[in-house]
Amino acid sequence: MRVGVLTGGGDCPGLNAVIRGIVRKGVQEYGYEFTGFRDGWRGPLEGRAVRLDIPAVRGILPRGGTILGSSRTNPLTVEDGVRRIRENLAERGVGALIAIGGEDTLGVAARLCDEHGVPCVGVPKTIDNDLSATDYTFGFDTAVSIATEAIDRLHTTAESHMRVLVVEVMGRHAGWIALHSGLAGGANVILIPEQRFDVDQVCAWVTSRFRASYAPIVVVAEGAVPADGDMVLKDGTLDSFGHVRLSGVGEWLAKEIEKRTGKEARTTVLGHVQRGGTPSAFDRWLATRFGLHAIDAVRDGAFGTMVALRGTDIVRVPIREATARLKTVDPRLYEEIGVFFG
Repeated sequence: MRVGVLTGGGDCPGLNAVIRGIVRKGVQEYGYEFTGFRDGWRGPLEGRAVRLDIPAVRGILPRGGTILGSSRTNPLTVEDGVRRIRENLAERGVGALIAIGGEDTLGVAARLCDEHGVPCVGVPKTIDNDLSATDYTFGFDTAVSIATEAIDRLHTTAESHMRVLVVEVMGRHAGWIALHSGLAGGANVILIPEQRFDVDQVCAWVTSRFRASYAPIVVVAEGAVPADGDMVLKDGTLDSFGHVRLSGVGEWLAKEIEKRTGKEARTTVLGHVQRGGTPSAFDRWLATRFGLHAIDAVRDGAFGTMVALRGTDIVRVPIREATARLKTVDPRLYEEIGVFFG
């Protein structure tokens, strides 16, 4: 058996740990050979591949990013894309494919498997933690830790200058990073995509904080939307999966706060720093376990499934179930932390 491996979508801490887990167990216990496809779905589409063996994965556990590279290529929108993938897999003798990615990468894997007979197993990866079939995705814990550390640092400069600091974090249309990092970092306001926000209420919380002689920190998810307007975007272009590129709400909000309160406000957009660098211990642990169970799924012929974390167990779920809907923040959870606002 030769197994193909690819990493698609945005880069993420822990991707290399998955690759390592897959290869180590696959070679040592099952005698499999491995082909790594370069740059997400572009690899099997264009036949761009490298050999993966134990020496190739040695020392990569603590490394961020992915040794295979990644891209947001959607082969289903490319003319003859499915045929080209099937031919490239056959040419290299690849009998199964492990796709490591988020909603879009796994959505392609589900269709290739269910509609075109390409044997695929999925591994959930996204810092956004928005895949509904798994309790956690690897990469999320690292992103939250990085954002929390940044918020901790910003408290001191906010208080030194007695100004409002607005921190924009990633997460697309789910507020998990904002919620976790904002609470852990002691933010005074947390704004998430699941709850439209009232700018006047935000300003009231900011003013209340100043009355207590403290400078406020406002954490806003990139997909958060004002109650009386539309999503704020710097760039309205779409990627190959039809997703708009988010960012811009932090800068817009800082200007609104300054205009309405008269208090100086500045914006920090954490951006891609949340996705970079060495993965946390939890993400290394989870990603490694996902890799071990993914190769077990290949051995068992459990194609069309994705490995997922349920409690402390790794289980298999249909990839289509995992990508059917986004996992978003429960309004009750958001309400629970509202006591810290203002």
